[in-house]
Amino acid sequence: MQICVILTRAQDSPGTCPSQNGDNQFMGVLFIEESLAVLTRTPATLDALLRGLPEVWTTATEGPGTWSPYIVIGHLIHCEKVDWMERVGVILKDGPQWPFTPVDREAQLNGDSAAPLAALLDEFAALRRENLDRLRDLNLQPADLEREGTHPAFGRVTLRQLLATWTAHDLAHILQISRVMARRYKQEVGPWAEYLSVME
Repeated sequence: MQICVILTRAQDSPGTCPSQNGDNQFMGVLFIEESLAVLTRTPATLDALLRGLPEVWTTATEGPGTWSPYIVIGHLIHCEKVDWMERVGVILKDGPQWPFTPVDREAQLNGDSAAPLAALLDEFAALRRENLDRLRDLNLQPADLEREGTHPAFGRVTLRQLLATWTAHDLAHILQISRVMARRYKQEVGPWAEYLSVME
């Protein structure tokens, strides 16, 4: 027995079950819009959290070999330049026959460490705005989400997986920044650390 949720959509008549193909189209559009909703907000989220803070917050780390909020912003900038949209382009133009260029995930450690955080936040916002404009201009269709590329370590991946990773990558680094900053006060919170899972 088929169970249908009746949705008001331009391609469906009221009270009818949409086709499986129609559902795939609808879900594909939803996925793109959901991803854009997060990707669009990330620069403003980080700007609100970090801009104007004392450096003790933005240069804090979790120990040797770990990243501060400042370094994370540098990493996000590098990814905007060489990762997400570059790989979207490879998938759409060349498909799986042309592997992605490997991305140095620590390239920001070799960058200009003298640049003020405010300048990095501005650069990240500008690059993200440009990349999302490029993404929207592609007018991706749901079928495009299943097109494949070749990752140098993982092999075949889809455009859907790439966009999902871009989105989750933003959220992961927002979480990382919040965790690093919270742990600066691990000793100061005293016994309340037991109730703060971020301190573990």
